[in-house]
Amino acid sequence: MKIEEIITARIIDKLEQGTIPWHKPWTGGEAPKNLITKKEYRGVNVFILNAMGYSSPYWVSFKQALELGGMVKKGEKGTPVIFWKWMNKTDEEGNLSADHFPFLRYYTVFNIGQLEGLDERKIPAMAVKYNDLEKMAQCETVVMAMPKRPEITYNDQRAYYIPSKDRVNMPKMETFDGSEEYYSTLFHELTHSTGHESRLNRKGIISGIAAFGTQDYSKEELVAEMGAAFLCGHCQIDNKTIDNSAAYIKSWLKKLKDDPKMVILAAAQAQKATDFILCHNEA
Repeated sequence: MKIEEIITARIIDKLEQGTIPWHKPWTGGEAPKNLITKKEYRGVNVFILNAMGYSSPYWVSFKQALELGGMVKKGEKGTPVIFWKWMNKTDEEGNLSADHFPFLRYYTVFNIGQLEGLDERKIPAMAVKYNDLEKMAQCETVVMAMPKRPEITYNDQRAYYIPSKDRVNMPKMETFDGSEEYYSTLFHELTHSTGHESRLNRKGIISGIAAFGTQDYSKEELVAEMGAAFLCGHCQIDNKTIDNSAAYIKSWLKKLKDDPKMVILAAAQAQKATDFILCHNEA
């Protein structure tokens, strides 16, 4: 199997179990990260690692586990994480050319819950969780600090983004069941807005919102759902916009089976959208 098929198969397996991997990208206020480098994993890796259900956000390679004096417990299986590596093309004579292209690669990591013999003093304390007021303050900070933020109006009781006017419309906050639902919805629409030509110039937006049911529409919706999930995780709130119904899960099962690369590419674009909104420089 190709790596994109392996990753998508893991997502599909969770969906078939009734779990939506991008519903909640991490728990306890911390994204999954490497124990040694402290670097957070990105894109679809966030959903894959969190879906494994471990309480600790820290992961290591087999070699890193040994370097830390630990050992993978007998019978434990690792989890693949992917990355893009740029490869040079070759000409007809086999010589390297200046042209290059991204190639999907992977390596295997283990959660520290799968290790034994690890010195617990080498494991950082968990991040402090926000209280409810701090969560809402963090949400508002994210919205107000977004660069090139689109106009946000409250003209009717629907949430949507209009690319031609670069405008997000939201129902008023008091019409939502709670603040978390309001910000989850706003994060979804702001993620759509990052596709505008003045921001990330994403195909699903610059060509106009694609027709309902098309591949471009599905991919753009997945980008927005994942982007909202990343932002909700950043603010430590629950993503209240995800439909947990059997019909919703069934629809995504079909789409991902038809296009194994969709979830990887959508997660990568959602990560870029999140980076833009949070003013992060990583791509």
